[in-house]
Amino acid sequence: MAEAASVQALRATIGDSEFDRDTSVTPRGDGVYDVDLSAGWTIINAVNGGYLLAVLGRALADALPHSDPFTVSAHYLTASQPGAAVIRTDVVRTGRTLSTGQASLFQYDEEGREVERIRVLASYGDLDTLPDDVRTTALPPAIPPMDQCFGPQDAPAPIPGSSAITDRLFLKLDPATLGWALGTPSGKGEMRSWFGLADGRDADPLSLLLAVDALPPTAFEIGLSGWVPTVELTVHVRCRPAPGPLRVSITTRNLAGGFLEEDAEVWDSADRLVAQSRQLARARLS
Repeated sequence: MAEAASVQALRATIGDSEFDRDTSVTPRGDGVYDVDLSAGWTIINAVNGGYLLAVLGRALADALPHSDPFTVSAHYLTASQPGAAVIRTDVVRTGRTLSTGQASLFQYDEEGREVERIRVLASYGDLDTLPDDVRTTALPPAIPPMDQCFGPQDAPAPIPGSSAITDRLFLKLDPATLGWALGTPSGKGEMRSWFGLADGRDADPLSLLLAVDALPPTAFEIGLSGWVPTVELTVHVRCRPAPGPLRVSITTRNLAGGFLEEDAEVWDSADRLVAQSRQLARARLS
């Protein structure tokens, strides 16, 4: 676990990290927030969908009386670009245990017209009040130790679609899901990795929204290449993650009509399933 030790040595804290600074929002009042989308979280030329979800998630945490995302569903309407953006939130309902709100992120196009990039509907609560009773058949993914896994820095050539976001993440991918990087994809549609933030910041509910959408696309292991843009993404946060690296497992079982699903599970260092997601993405077939 030497890699884990190196991450620990560089540890930033929750609330004082690059992720926190780059997802910060400035309230104007009346549920409106200004944000500067960082170029550090881009894939090719577009801003990563998980990072965007965390930005809107932070705005909703401020707008709603509850601070923890329980379920967040996002529709990605147009590709977001680094730079200024505006988030408009609306409180739909507030209750004792759950509050629901919606949020949209807008940017301006070259003609100065306002364009909606992403729209979110989410319910928030307090994860610390949940009961401890767990009944599950789910098992943590079997990923080799970190020193037997590989990150972007180990690639013999630039990874297709690699970008600035890889410098902000700690990724160690399971060799069994890395055939695509060597030109021999398995065709299984699986991706598994140890996951963290490069500055060592521990995971919290907000960063789980990033974790579900931060690995290379499963389409690579199916044998496809190029950008796989998200159409819709729903995340369920199940509990507050324990300190330490996460394990992320993503699978695709069906590619049809140019679209595929990705089902993600995120497990913490205490072997708890802390987040799940499903997304629909568009695949380039040629």
